[in-house]
Amino acid sequence: MKGTVGLIVGSRGFFPAELIKEGRERILKVLEEEGFNVITFSPSDGKFGAVETLEHSINCAELFKTNSEKIEGIIVTLPNFGDERSIANTLRFSKLDVPVLVHAFPDDLNKMDVAHRRDSFCGKLSVCNNLNQYGIPFSLTKLHTVAPESKSFREDLKWFNSVCKVVNGLKNARIGLIGARPAAFNTVRFSEKLLENYGISVEPIDLSEIFDGISKLPDNDSAVREKVERLRNYMDTAGVPENAILKMAKFSVVIDKWMKENKLVASAIQCWSAIENIYGIVPCAVMSMMSESLLPSACETDVPGVIAMYALQLASGTPSVIVDWNNNYGEDPDKAVVFHCSNYPKSFLKEPKMTFQDIISGTVGKENAYGSCAGRISSGPMTFARVSTNDLIGTIQAYVGEGEFTDDPLSTFGGYGIAHVEGLQELLRIICERGFEHHVAMNKSNSAEVLYEAFSNYLGWDVYWHK
Repeated sequence: MKGTVGLIVGSRGFFPAELIKEGRERILKVLEEEGFNVITFSPSDGKFGAVETLEHSINCAELFKTNSEKIEGIIVTLPNFGDERSIANTLRFSKLDVPVLVHAFPDDLNKMDVAHRRDSFCGKLSVCNNLNQYGIPFSLTKLHTVAPESKSFREDLKWFNSVCKVVNGLKNARIGLIGARPAAFNTVRFSEKLLENYGISVEPIDLSEIFDGISKLPDNDSAVREKVERLRNYMDTAGVPENAILKMAKFSVVIDKWMKENKLVASAIQCWSAIENIYGIVPCAVMSMMSESLLPSACETDVPGVIAMYALQLASGTPSVIVDWNNNYGEDPDKAVVFHCSNYPKSFLKEPKMTFQDIISGTVGKENAYGSCAGRISSGPMTFARVSTNDLIGTIQAYVGEGEFTDDPLSTFGGYGIAHVEGLQELLRIICERGFEHHVAMNKSNSAEVLYEAFSNYLGWDVYWHK
């Protein structure tokens, strides 16, 4: 099931009523075929279920209000010209702050007489004009007019559903912040107040509270033993000491409980170096398992980074990863090495293996650095995104774009891959000039257009779309 949408069928009374009846039936059939639940006027509420008067607007708005907790987006469909005021009023009166898709039926060149002519082409212009006057953001189908049964419109519906998931998922999202940021990383500083202004809350917890919870867990606790088995079965753990796996399991159980109690959808963790020095593991495998199970977790307390991970996940329905734009790939200007220690979800990696973290083990000791997920990112399409709070101008900024992971040869360690992005040098210039962080979220999908629409049109963020 895709989700629940409100449907507004627009009409002008002097157009043939049969156009409304047949148009409504057609789009409802397509929405059902595509897996949507639909809340809309019945034929008894207005002429064939259309909205064309002030009274209709009031009544339809009340219907939407009654179902406000269910409705994720609203579709406006125009089987004929439609009444632009009634449509705009319905949206205003409903007070639903959700994405809106405007659709118009095409005319048939063989049916341009008074009895069959739609004029939806023109009516859509008027509807959009009024929505602009009312300050109501909306989305458009790829084609100005399009038959609901067409492949193009079905793709529009899939895209719109993803936009709805991102917008509604980010509004009132609760992000867990575990520990303080690494002192050496000014780059991951962010503004909680700016995020709160857009409905995103941050719930902090000190690492000492996590360690206190761990200290109260016996080794034979049922949740701990279950987590041990999950870790062993998650990826190859050959060579990882049993005591390290037990520590990871306890760490995971405590975090799971805290996130559930606080209704958190994602987390960002102080992954070095207090956990290693005090507790004796790296948390990467635990974070990997969370991200794989669609509870994304970012390194180095990068809260805006995990918001980008979560947005990509909402758009695609698949796990996301956070990486460094890390190295040039030889002399190819459109390729870069992406790297982290790593906490990548296992679905990203060829032959994933749990091991010790090579870099940090040099300072904390190998015995305190087990839990890293090593492997190469498999090839395929990729969308990248970064969210950042810009305190100086009081807004949230972001960039999005698409590329691919390649199979180009590389010999290194940790979690790594080769990213190919057309015009990469221009993107890197933008990142530097606008003060974006070196972390970037990636997802194995093509979701840039979804994120751009959600971020810019509905959330009002300042977004650069790298095309």
